[in-house]
Amino acid sequence: MLVLLIVIIALAFLFDLINGFHDAANSIATIVSTKVLAPFPAVIWAAFFNFMAYWIFDLKVANTVAKTVETGAITLEVILAGIIAAIIWNLLTWWLGIPSSSSHTLIGGFAGAAVAHTGAFSVINEAIILKTIGFIFLAPVMGMLISYFLTILILIFWRKANPHKSNKWFKMMQLLSSAAFSLGHGGSDSQKVVGIISAAMLVYVAQLKGAGELVPHWANVAEIADASGKMHLHVPSWIPISCYSAIALGTMMGGWRIVKTMGTKITKVTPVEGVAAETAGAITLYGISQGLGIPVSTTHTIAGAIMGVGMTKRMSAVRWGVANNLMVAWILTIPVSMIIAALVYLLIDLLPYFS
Repeated sequence: MLVLLIVIIALAFLFDLINGFHDAANSIATIVSTKVLAPFPAVIWAAFFNFMAYWIFDLKVANTVAKTVETGAITLEVILAGIIAAIIWNLLTWWLGIPSSSSHTLIGGFAGAAVAHTGAFSVINEAIILKTIGFIFLAPVMGMLISYFLTILILIFWRKANPHKSNKWFKMMQLLSSAAFSLGHGGSDSQKVVGIISAAMLVYVAQLKGAGELVPHWANVAEIADASGKMHLHVPSWIPISCYSAIALGTMMGGWRIVKTMGTKITKVTPVEGVAAETAGAITLYGISQGLGIPVSTTHTIAGAIMGVGMTKRMSAVRWGVANNLMVAWILTIPVSMIIAALVYLLIDLLPYFS
């Protein structure tokens, strides 16, 4: 049991690492494409703020992810299958240069493995899944609208400014907007892995208590009710610190295939538009993931924001063919991840170690 838990935690950190380099483009695509920073310092900048998010955000998203399926349907084998499926889909989309959602991959994998384990879709927390699916469409639209109007406002207020000076000023501002978005990325995406590891630890703790054994301090994960009766995760600090470190390290590795898609293929971005897109993305992320506690895709959010700034020039400035291809990948992510996870779970179930 302990060996299986260690394997799950190791794979969860690996997923977090992959999440970092898969989603590095979200934070650095615009500052690289506008030549504000070269690629290497750009990923260092983004990684630093990914990690700093640990001290800023509550574990609202982690709470949500841990409750994706009913507690009774969660086993260590279910979590293992979900993580393996998420890693497979993330690596495949990274190789193809498709900026899919690591968040939805993990949730889909978790849910698909639970369904394979119980044979019933009813174990999925319908409210969480429906909200998550809803924001596949709402998050990019919100990012698009906010960035569109923000760009218009900037252009109105700076219409009489010297173009050379304003361009230089907005290049500096892009460092701040990129930092803000990287904070949101770290605070949102790291917490999904915190939630998965916490779910595994809760299963482990329950098994220890059921066997009458003492729970070691490092495994002291629990659900505690607040004054209103709502349950919140209590986790030892090593879990979130490790998760934030893993995603920051992954970001430093960079995902250059996706950087190209996000930074140049959707629309050509200037420093002014980069500031608008990243600021809009950060506002959307903070509002949804931290305000509502809903797992939202940083990929979807920034892609929508980049489309929004492109629309301020003319509708044809956005390469809608590329955008349509991205949308197809976004829609497929959860169901495909569920199918992969179900197959992985059934394969695991056949192995002698788990039978």
